[in-house]
Amino acid sequence: MSRKKEDKIKPIPPVGRFGGARLLQRRIGRSETLAQNKEAVATELIAMGTARITDIIDLHSGQVKPLEDIPDEALASIKKVTVGQHGTTIEMFDKVSVLRVLAKASGLLDVEKNVDKPSIVGINMKGPDITTTYEADDDDRY
Repeated sequence: MSRKKEDKIKPIPPVGRFGGARLLQRRIGRSETLAQNKEAVATELIAMGTARITDIIDLHSGQVKPLEDIPDEALASIKKVTVGQHGTTIEMFDKVSVLRVLAKASGLLDVEKNVDKPSIVGINMKGPDITTTYEADDDDRY
């Protein structure tokens, strides 16, 4: 006797062994971490987007301000500091990309769904006033 395929019972493997499950679990863990620290992430992005070089360097003397005089928001916007024989180089995060992330997160870059659709405009048409009247005579028949 041969068994049919329908009669065979196959065990169901655990979901964790499939290729994308670990990646999915990692993403879920990261999103929970971001959700818990959402306010801190937003604060850091705003600090990086609003910091100015004048918060860090005195433009009159060309010297870096003392660390106590630099606000924490400006310190958060520093990407790299290099001290060399020609002086100190301070590289800040790209302000445009940070502002783009902030604008996207706040919804400023969202396009409205109805922007491309024509708007409905009511048009009232008024014809010219009738100034000449014609009368037909009953006597003038063909």
